[in-house]
Parts: sequence; C-alpha cells; structure tokens
Amino acid sequence: MSDGFLPRWSLKTEGLVMPDERLPTGQMVVVGLQHVVAMFGATVLAPILMGFDPNVSILFSGIATLIFFFVVGGRVPSYLGSSFAFIGPVLVATGASVGSPNPNIPLALGGIIAAGALYFLIGLVVQLAGHRWIERLMPPVVTGAIVAAIGLVLAPIAINSASGITPDNQNGSDFARWIALATVVAVGLMAVYAPGIWRRLPVLIGGVLGYLIYFICANLLGLGQAIDFSKIGAAAWFGLPSFQSPVFDMRAMSLIAPVAVILVAENLGHIKAIGAMTGRNLDPYLGRAFMGDGVATMLSGAAGGTGMTTYAENMGVMAVTRIYSTLVFLIAAAFALLLGLSPKFGAFIGTIPGPVLGGLSIVVFGLIAATAGRIWVENRVDFSNPRNLITVAVALVLGAGNFKLNVAGFTLDGIGTATFGAIILYHLLNMASGTADRTETVH
Repeated sequence: MSDGFLPRWSLKTEGLVMPDERLPTGQMVVVGLQHVVAMFGATVLAPILMGFDPNVSILFSGIATLIFFFVVGGRVPSYLGSSFAFIGPVLVATGASVGSPNPNIPLALGGIIAAGALYFLIGLVVQLAGHRWIERLMPPVVTGAIVAAIGLVLAPIAINSASGITPDNQNGSDFARWIALATVVAVGLMAVYAPGIWRRLPVLIGGVLGYLIYFICANLLGLGQAIDFSKIGAAAWFGLPSFQSPVFDMRAMSLIAPVAVILVAENLGHIKAIGAMTGRNLDPYLGRAFMGDGVATMLSGAAGGTGMTTYAENMGVMAVTRIYSTLVFLIAAAFALLLGLSPKFGAFIGTIPGPVLGGLSIVVFGLIAATAGRIWVENRVDFSNPRNLITVAVALVLGAGNFKLNVAGFTLDGIGTATFGAIILYHLLNMASGTADRTETVH
C-alpha cells in the first residue's frame, strides 16, 4: 500500500483482489451492490426487532461505512450495519416488545451514544498504547471462538426466515423451506460453476434466482403467498426517513453502554479474519477501527439509528468472492445512502421474500462461523491443549444456544455470554502458566 492517507488502488482483472487493488468500474459497481444485498436483511431486521425505523438504519449504515473507511485510511475492507448486540439491552432499557413499535426510542438512543463513546475511548487507548494488550486479552483461540459464536447466534434467525416462521405462523411452511434451499443451491452453483465475473457474484445472483423461483411458484403457480408489489407504486422516489433525538437517562445508558465490549470483540474478530483471508497484518489499524466504529455509532444514535458494527455478513461475501478491495465499500455505502433516502427503492428491496433472505443468510452466516476455522488454522491453535479446547467448546454452545444471563440489571445474550465466557474462561484456565500467548503453536 502507498504511504499516503489513502492507498493507490491498482487495477486487477482476475484472481484474489487485495484491499489496495480494484476491479474495472462496472464490476466494482455490481460487487458493491452485492454487499448491499448481503447487509440488507440484518440491517433491516435489527431495527425492526427494536422498533426503530429501518430506513434510518440503512441510511446510517452507509454513513457509518464512509466514516470507517476514512478513519482507517481505506486500509480495512469493511461494511458497517446494525448490530444485533444492542437488541437485548435496548428492549430491556425501553421496556419494548420484540418487533413492536417502541415508544421509548429516545432513551435507547442515549444509551447507544454512550456505548459509542465508550467504544471510541477503548479505540483511543488502543491507538495510543498499542494493540498488544487487546491481543493478550483476546488471543486467536478466543477471537476465533467469538467469531464462530456470532455465526451460530445468527443461525436461528436464518432458519426462522428460511422456514417462513412468523408471529402468526410458528410452524412455518414446507414451501418456504424449499425456496430457501433452492436459494442456497443457487448460491453454491454460482460460486463454483458460474463462468468469469458471475462466479464473483454468488450472493447477488443466487438471490436473484431465488427471487425468480419464488415469484414463479407463488405469484404464477399459487403455491405460496404472492409477492405484493403495491407498496412500490405507492412509495415516493425520494424522501427523508423519520429522525429522532436522544434522551440521556442514566439507567438506560448503564444498560446499553457495556455493549461496547461486545463490539470490540466483533471488530477484533473481523480484523483478524480479514487479515487471515488476505495474508496481511491489519492489527495496526485496530485502534482506528474501534474509533471509527465508535464515532459511527454515536452519530447513528444521535439521529434515530441503531448502534453500528463491522458486518460479518459482508465478511462472508468477501470470503466467497475473494474481493477485498476497500473501494467496493465506498460503492456499497453510496447504494445504502440512496436506499435510505428512497422510500420506493426501500419498498422494492422490501419485496424480497423472507425464505429467499433466509436462504442467503444460511450461506452467509455459515461462512461467518466457518471463518473461525481459518483463524485457528492460520494461528496454529493447538486443540490438544485442554485450555483451548474447553474455551472454544463452551463459547460455541453458549452462542449456539443463545444463553442469556442477567448481570446487575444488564442482560447478556448469546453473543455477550460467549464473548465474556471465552475471555474469562481462557484466562482462568491460563493462570497456571501465567501467560496468554498471542499464538498457540502445535506441538
């Protein structure tokens, strides 16, 4: 990479595309759109579950991605979207029900800003004091366990969507499941057998094929609930979403602010995973990555959006396409801004059937969990060591089972318990040796 503020992206037409490389413009635009598709389901679902306006969150996911891009100097490929880590604390702090309108959103926004501020301060300490202490606190065996747990925590969301499970239909439908599986197969076939550029777009093309299959089966053959296009015609082309202002309440802030620790673990896992995929050491950018994410979260919370985090969904897309160009995320951010400011475009994306999103989520969330394996292999984690084995085993089950724990009025969900559980258990079992190695060498 160049020594300037931003890299000088060199043109690459095939093979692995590194962060300081780029594809031809047309291909870059399409790949950027694929990242929008990858982030859309989760970025929309999180605010819906908390009772927020999804369009605000989409808009600020684009703004957050731009902030992150410039704070890290265009060196770390990442998309920022709505964090699921906030869902539990926000619902507790506001007393809202899952998926229902939230009358106390301003209280949640104050807590989200507090979490962003704490996150920024942690990043500032890392930037000034170095990143070694974070690595000692969370070595590869721990970060891998956390990344795997994140993928497993998201798994039920993907399965529920793929199964067509809704509040009115707890059993789902076989039709939805077959559509989801068809989408999964379409993504896999595109990733392995598609010619040329199409092989780089498995999530996007697989999603389009899944959408077409659903349309034919539901709208034309009447085998399922038809896609309703009426909202597209009724929506305006451009318009601002519903912004809100924060209220700073100490109770809500104390409940939500500790989420910053989970965001640190998510971001650390993201940096480590991308470093493993690209073969580059991105550790020097950890502090700046934390600060960028913290600023983005504060700004989002100040206007009515959710807390932001580096998106593992898009990390999964990078793993499939092997395209890590940071310029792709400028394009994705621009698409997100258009989406957030266009009710009509949002209405169109909103017509994507749940089973199709579920099928895409099965692939992408699975790739998140599978990335943990690469972290462990690249860092030669020794699983014959009981300390490593037990740490990972416990974290995986806590995440997969979404184990919840109330601590001093603060509710940790599966991501939180897996994160803190892995960190605490690793160091508890490491007390005898008195060290927390950054890498675990196979003996």
